[in-house]
Amino acid sequence: MDLRIFTEPQQGASYEQLLVVARTAEECSFNAFFRSDHYLAMGQATGLPAYTDAWTTLAGLARDTTKIRLGTLVSPVTFRPVGSFPVVVSQVDHMSGGRLEVGLGAGWYEEEHRDYGLAFPDTKARYDLLEDQLRILHGAWGAPAGTVFEFAGHTCSVRLDPGPLQPAQHPHPPIIMGGGGGPRNSSLAAAYADEFNAPFVGPDQAGKAYEAVGRACQRQGRDPATLLRSTANVVCCGRSEADLARRAQAIGRELPELRENGFAGSPADVLDKIGAYAAKGAQRIYLQVLDLADLEHIRLIAEEVMPHV
Repeated sequence: MDLRIFTEPQQGASYEQLLVVARTAEECSFNAFFRSDHYLAMGQATGLPAYTDAWTTLAGLARDTTKIRLGTLVSPVTFRPVGSFPVVVSQVDHMSGGRLEVGLGAGWYEEEHRDYGLAFPDTKARYDLLEDQLRILHGAWGAPAGTVFEFAGHTCSVRLDPGPLQPAQHPHPPIIMGGGGGPRNSSLAAAYADEFNAPFVGPDQAGKAYEAVGRACQRQGRDPATLLRSTANVVCCGRSEADLARRAQAIGRELPELRENGFAGSPADVLDKIGAYAAKGAQRIYLQVLDLADLEHIRLIAEEVMPHV
């Protein structure tokens, strides 16, 4: 079971803060450091000290870290032109020496799109964009050398020279898709994703999503075992009840709710919850760390949880 650190910088974080967390995760031998891709805080958060762009952050971390894998969970396809996005991905992958992973989704936060002047079409249109993006990435990466990749999709047409768009990783950086396992979500994941993430749901619901995407793989003639399954949820771990109460208060959450819905409790409790997801097919866990100043929290998980998964 891989453990990854997952952050939500739109709630308020500078690049310097994110770099400290990423380097701490790297020092502690976590498999990866991921961040959300949002421009607007949620809930009561102010967004201070700064809003940061996810892919600018990844480019910086690509140069300021050395071995930890990096990615987004997940980038809304509505944020960036689908035709030029392969340039961004290729460059950041090369900057990192081949440590990049690409999380992609259809987008959901309508208020954020409105505030930043971004188009937010209906669900079908957003999934059309997502399908075009996935087909362009795979097509540009897989086109033979010396050819031109031409594509006419639901939302755009492109004519690309694939040679300069090749990433550092071969055949390409892993693509992560997340969701609840709905019909089109599952179909696209089966066709184009290397990993399927069922975020912020309990083990039973995650298991149902994994089953749905597995059936989609079978319908398309793909071995379901070739699609890695993962989940993401908030973590609040402590050696004592006092530690747990302090950490829950720091992120504005109630401890009973965290125990029910997240990875919360003693290291043994967190291991039990991880085991419940593993029993439903999860192979990777993204631990959502909300208090970026609490580096001891990350070290505790590395020392008391990671060796046992």
